[in-house]
Amino acid sequence: MIYPKELKYTKTHEWLRGEGEEVTVGITDYAQDQINDVVFVELPQVGAPLEPGKEFAVIESVKAAFDIYAPVSGKIMEINEELSNNPGLVNSDPYGAGWLVKIKLTKPEELDKLLSADEYEHFLEKEK
Repeated sequence: MIYPKELKYTKTHEWLRGEGEEVTVGITDYAQDQINDVVFVELPQVGAPLEPGKEFAVIESVKAAFDIYAPVSGKIMEINEELSNNPGLVNSDPYGAGWLVKIKLTKPEELDKLLSADEYEHFLEKEK
């Protein structure tokens, strides 16, 4: 599994890539592997507010639906429209073309509470 060092991670398997006051969010390689065969992605509306720990998206596979949780407070600035035509991007390129949303942060200090790549890998090892 791949966990890019420049990203931040959550214990609910989301990743964040910081870009100033805006961050891009997706699910980790581990999460996409667990979900497997993504067939549909339900994303929020642009402008929707987010609260940490609250569901903001649903990813459906051939087997089940999985809730995706907001890692930080903010507002949805952009959604990955490409996923409506090609939801499998979540599986094939979770850290690139399979991103979910871009968020404008309202509390940038929340980024400090997220996990580094090493901390996330350690968390996964303890979960097994």
